[in-house]
Amino acid sequence: MVAHLLSLKWRLLLNGFKRSPLQLIGIGLGLLYALGMLSLVIGGLVALRWADAGVAQTVVVLGGAATVLGWAIIPLVASAADMTLDPSRFTGFAVPPRQLLAGLALSGFIGVPGIATLLAALGTAGTWWRSVPAVAGALLGGLLGALTCVVLSKVVTTATAGLASSRRFKDVSSIVVFIPLMLMGPIMVGIIDGVRGSADYLPVLARTVAWTPLGAAWSLGGSLDAGDYAGAGLKALIAAGTIAVLLWCWHLLLQRALVTPPYSGGSSKRGGKPGLFGVLPATPAGAVAARALIYWLKDPRYAGSLVVVPLLPVIFFFAGSQEGSYGTLMILGPLTAFIMAWAICADVSYDNTAFALHLAAGVRGIDDRLGRALACLAISLPVVVVFTVGPLFVTGSWEWLPNLLGLSLGTLFTGLGLSSVLSARYNIAVPLPGDSPFKKPPGNVAQTLAVQAIGMGVLTVLLIPELAFVAVQLFAGSPEAGWINLVVGPVLGTVLFVAGVRLGGKWLDARGPEMFAQLSVNR
Repeated sequence: MVAHLLSLKWRLLLNGFKRSPLQLIGIGLGLLYALGMLSLVIGGLVALRWADAGVAQTVVVLGGAATVLGWAIIPLVASAADMTLDPSRFTGFAVPPRQLLAGLALSGFIGVPGIATLLAALGTAGTWWRSVPAVAGALLGGLLGALTCVVLSKVVTTATAGLASSRRFKDVSSIVVFIPLMLMGPIMVGIIDGVRGSADYLPVLARTVAWTPLGAAWSLGGSLDAGDYAGAGLKALIAAGTIAVLLWCWHLLLQRALVTPPYSGGSSKRGGKPGLFGVLPATPAGAVAARALIYWLKDPRYAGSLVVVPLLPVIFFFAGSQEGSYGTLMILGPLTAFIMAWAICADVSYDNTAFALHLAAGVRGIDDRLGRALACLAISLPVVVVFTVGPLFVTGSWEWLPNLLGLSLGTLFTGLGLSSVLSARYNIAVPLPGDSPFKKPPGNVAQTLAVQAIGMGVLTVLLIPELAFVAVQLFAGSPEAGWINLVVGPVLGTVLFVAGVRLGGKWLDARGPEMFAQLSVNR
């Protein structure tokens, strides 16, 4: 049975190469990237062969401990993890738990992550190519460490199977994964600075971690190289005991998963209060605004498209700290207004076939445009004001407050009006309801990029009056230009907002069925 499970996983892996040519190219590029990273890791481990033994031990132990933690954390946030041999799939088969346990554990090494981890773990033998005992200890420690990673990952995956089957958990986890990617620059700089400032502390930390389940296996080669055979024996027992405890926990979780698989069905709910529909005016525009606000609050695709907004202050503040000047923080408000105003350009596309509700109910185009714009305005206006005023507490350039506030409000209102027009004429390929917010959807990518580029260019042209007053204060040092812009920006933006809602409403009335037909094709 164990051999059958391994052959099954191997076939599933090979079948991944029998897809369409484009998918095959993508898989090939991913493998090349993984091979390149693995080559760098193994090359670095071999290079440690000529480093000081204490330095080598510190790097190997802390690196191995970080790898174990990575295998424990990634299943919690990676909703697209490999679930080809999910234990719940075996609930209808009489497979003995022990054989299933061994087969699933070994199958964890069949795949890019498992193979890469195993090869990197065995690559520590190159670091300790200093004596026969050290090499033997490194090989044994590498096998124990890699097995710990795989089994710990299986324990976490099995324990959180109920969460993993939840759509809300998948949606939230996909957004959580994206946040560190956006902050990768500050994180890497912080890690480098921390390592430089704690060079004396890291060896002490490594010696402590070497006696824990995270680092015991990875420290065997260094301990044997130093002649500490007793210590190496105790650490081997810790590593083996860790695997035994994890296997025991996994066995219990696996038995429970086979008997009571996670239930992903819906549950009936009693009717409650009308919520936002009871708060907003009982008008067509008010109903559309209530529905759009519910989407803004509950649909993760909206949060996924705007996840960069709350991270902008962190990114700009970090950039200012590196340059010694926080002047770039002052563009935070106008930039946020630009991004938020553009968000409703894909509002109808996010509706997908639910847009039929608007057509069947006979909602006028102007009410549809106004309701969606007001919903976005209710969320974006406070954010834009805070992001415009907040940076001035850091820079102290309060003379720029009127000008920046006028530019930000003008950008927000003008952008909402323009988005109301464009979204009534063009569809944008967006993730389908229930898909990951960052899934690449099929569609006319060239047209989508062209519409976005042209729309942003038009918005820039419409903002020329507000930008002109900013330029006057910047180059002429005239604070009066800022006060004028504080009036011109909101007034001109409101005029363009009303014009955009009315024009977009007329286009939507004329093209409603065609819009719905295009949305149905994008499914």
